[in-house]
Parts: sequence; C-alpha cells; structure tokens
Amino acid sequence: MTIMNRESFLNNVTANLHRPRRTEGVERPEWSVQPQDEVLSGLSQDELVDVLEKHCAVIHTEFKRTDRTGLAAVLKETVEGYAGKTIVASSDPRNADYGLHDFYQSIQDDGLEVHLWDEKEGKGNQAVAERADVGITFSDITLAESGTVTLFNNKYNGRAISLMPRNYIAIIPKSTIVPRLTQATKQIHEANEAGNDVASCVSFVSGPSNSADIEMNLIVGVHGPVEVTYIVVDD
Repeated sequence: MTIMNRESFLNNVTANLHRPRRTEGVERPEWSVQPQDEVLSGLSQDELVDVLEKHCAVIHTEFKRTDRTGLAAVLKETVEGYAGKTIVASSDPRNADYGLHDFYQSIQDDGLEVHLWDEKEGKGNQAVAERADVGITFSDITLAESGTVTLFNNKYNGRAISLMPRNYIAIIPKSTIVPRLTQATKQIHEANEAGNDVASCVSFVSGPSNSADIEMNLIVGVHGPVEVTYIVVDD
C-alpha cells in the first residue's frame, strides 16, 4: 500500500508543534502493566463463543451457531425471517469454501434477487445496497468482549453491505474470534508490518445501529441496520 503525502503531512505537524522532527531513535515504550492483554486471556475458542453469545444479548443481536454443512439452511431461515426479497452480499473468496455460491443460486431460483459486490459496477453496488432487505458478509476478526465483527472493506466487500440494508447477517468463522480489540489491532498491525495487503478501510460493527444522542431516547437504525444476526460457523 502506498502512503501519499506522508512526508509533507508529518513536516507540517512538527512545524505547528514548533519543534524539530525526529526521524530516528524513536522506540516503542515498554509498559510495566498491560491489562489489555489479560482480559479474557487463556480462554478456548468455544469459551470465546460463549462470551460472544452472551454479549449478543446485550447489543440486541440474534446469535446462531452451525457448521459448514448447516450454514445454507441457517442462512435461508434467517433471510426468510427478515422477509428478505433483495440480498446484497460480498463476493468474498470464502463463498466457495462455505458453499455459498450454491446457496445464492438456490434462493435466486426461488425468486429472490441476489447481488454480489462487483467492483466493476462502482456506484451501482451502492444503489442495490440502498434498497436491499438483507446484507451478508463474513467477519474477518470477531471481538468476543464487545460482540464486534471486524470487516476488511475492499473490492470484494463494500462498506455499504453492512451499512445500508435494513437487516445485516455476519457469518463468523469460529477461528476468527479473539478476546477483544487488542488482538484485532495486533493482527492488523502485524499484517501491515509483514508487507501484506491491508484494507484501507476497516469497519468495526457491533450489532444494529443504536443512537441515544437526543434526550437519551434509544433509536435503532438511524445510522445502519435495524436488525442483525451473527452466525458462528464451526470451521
């Protein structure tokens, strides 16, 4: 990934701080206490699933669990529960591994409209997402503590999929579940340090849209989906 205008930006910051810019000799601090690494540490993947399930109740998110064989049936049940007629989904390479191409074809045969995100269509993808009943994506990293799915938004997975439809379904491979944000940011940082491609936009989604900015009255769906389902898949 190419970082544009970094030098001029940093020079401008240091100029406004009225001090010279340090370009070497800067070391990361070693903290004597790091509680962020201790929260939920030592839990197994199944125990983290339990933590995630309990927090889903807190964030008003439906929780389901299945395996790869049963995923299509659970997805169909969930889409039908939302009365979904138009579906927008990521064209994630994992679709093939989880049998989703056959699933999307089957619900199309049943009369539903299915649109897989296509970078060549540009704004056309957003137009479909805006009128879609259901958005479906995979979670790339899942935070058990806060019930958060981390989405790497890229050419396969536009941000609008989880933001614009009335309902959203996150497919969560069990192996993606980590204790909390600490581990997620570490994974992203290490991937970047290793020279791997990292999405320029990373979304952290914790259940349906909630806002209580006005007189502390909770309003759902102002900034995103009204209803959300997490489907954990034993992988």
